[in-house]
Amino acid sequence: MSEQQKGHPKGLYVLFFTEMWERFSYYGMRAILVLFMTKMLAFDSKFASGIYGNFTALVYLTPLIGGFISDRYLGNRKSIMAGGITMAIGQFILFFCASLVHTNMSLCQTMFVIGLTALVIGNGLFKPNISTMVNQLYSPGDKRVDAAFSIFYMGINLGAFFSPLICGSLAEKVDYKWGFFAAGVGMTCGLIVFQMLKNKYIVTAAGEQIGIKPNKAVQREEVVPVDREEDLTQSPMAAATAKPEFSMGRVILWLAIYGVLWFIFMYFVGFNWISTLVFSTSIAAAGFIITDPTLSKVDRDRIIVIYIAAFFVIFFWSAFEQAGASLTLFADQQTERHMFGWEMPTSWFQSVNPLAIIVFAPVFAAIWTKLGKKNMEPASPVKQALGLFLLCIGYFVIAVGVRGVDGATKASIFWLLGMYVLHTFGELCLSPIGLSMVARLAPIRLASLLMGVWFLANAMANDFAGMLSKLYPEAGHPTSFFGHPVTNLYDFFMIFVLLSGVAALVLFLLSRKMLKMMHGLR
Repeated sequence: MSEQQKGHPKGLYVLFFTEMWERFSYYGMRAILVLFMTKMLAFDSKFASGIYGNFTALVYLTPLIGGFISDRYLGNRKSIMAGGITMAIGQFILFFCASLVHTNMSLCQTMFVIGLTALVIGNGLFKPNISTMVNQLYSPGDKRVDAAFSIFYMGINLGAFFSPLICGSLAEKVDYKWGFFAAGVGMTCGLIVFQMLKNKYIVTAAGEQIGIKPNKAVQREEVVPVDREEDLTQSPMAAATAKPEFSMGRVILWLAIYGVLWFIFMYFVGFNWISTLVFSTSIAAAGFIITDPTLSKVDRDRIIVIYIAAFFVIFFWSAFEQAGASLTLFADQQTERHMFGWEMPTSWFQSVNPLAIIVFAPVFAAIWTKLGKKNMEPASPVKQALGLFLLCIGYFVIAVGVRGVDGATKASIFWLLGMYVLHTFGELCLSPIGLSMVARLAPIRLASLLMGVWFLANAMANDFAGMLSKLYPEAGHPTSFFGHPVTNLYDFFMIFVLLSGVAALVLFLLSRKMLKMMHGLR
């Protein structure tokens, strides 16, 4: 009986547990980050929101660089190990930072910056490569890939579920340093799992090792059939006659465009240097890749589909990622968290979404499979539009629930829980489907790089999330959104209803055209 007949390859579960521990590390740190800044470092909420947005944006910006390094020089495995080690070091630096908060605040703040920087760099090497390797476990055209990414996504959320419970409890009930320490231990566990099992299980359907060589070298060695729609850039023999990828003229052109974008965002829009870096790099990098003269028309069309989907997920994640910023403040300050004489720690709310994903991911996977057998499964862009719509509904529910809530009253815990569950349904329609779509549509030699571009959308979204979080209204401090006053929680949550609702509608209208540009890869 073949591996395909038995089920999924065992390498999927090695990657599952590796990613599970890495996400335990990241989400454990994220659950306590804003609380640590506001309660221990004495940052005000708007400054803490800005740091949160900039940090999480950089976390998703560096996968572009990490994907490039992996595709051309290191390969997936070495990149994952280097990134994981750097992230573990970053978590332990934050542990020492929190240990100094009462004795040496100046050194504490310096170590805080160093620790976050290490996490940013390490994530850049780790994140795009672990996702890319999932697709490489399967033969081209294998219909199990979408289901594989749903299983892989459960690993992400299993780690994300336990980490706020463990890291959050240690931080809020004992000391913040032990929350960061537990996050560092989690990352170390992920590295051990990967190192021990990678050679035996992370192999192709034909039994060949995955991720040892850079993807560009792998493509040169492969004999790829040339489809009539494809040009010779997919063939090894075309390598000698293909146009150079990095002509001096194209490099200079895009460096000039990058400079113009930097000037616009910094001086006309008014972004800080980190936001400017995120948005300028994201746009210039996407433009540089799509103008590669070695791309075939089919590849270029498929990459454009990735870009369109990535643009719309900015609206999803900028609203969704309020969970680590404004929604954390809302849970801490204006949510009734007492039940039967026990007060639920604020950080535990970060576990609601991953728990719901663990419960409902198999349900969604079964729904897609059943619809697929009947040839009724929606195309990836339609699923993503549905995800945005469900996010919109979630924010509408909590907007209705908090109407009339002010600084003197608190909202029921069930409004926040209900919103998180609806957001989970939206995430299951959008995020694992997006990862699978990028893995299918990206040319082999650009696989990790385009996964990095996909995460650039998350970078812009997280930075945008920090900006939107600053609009969170506090007593006596109203804010405004494009000239419209934001004086209460209802006004604040309706911003996200508007943004996600419009984005869902436009993406749905574009989905038919996107499907044609995918050239058969739904």
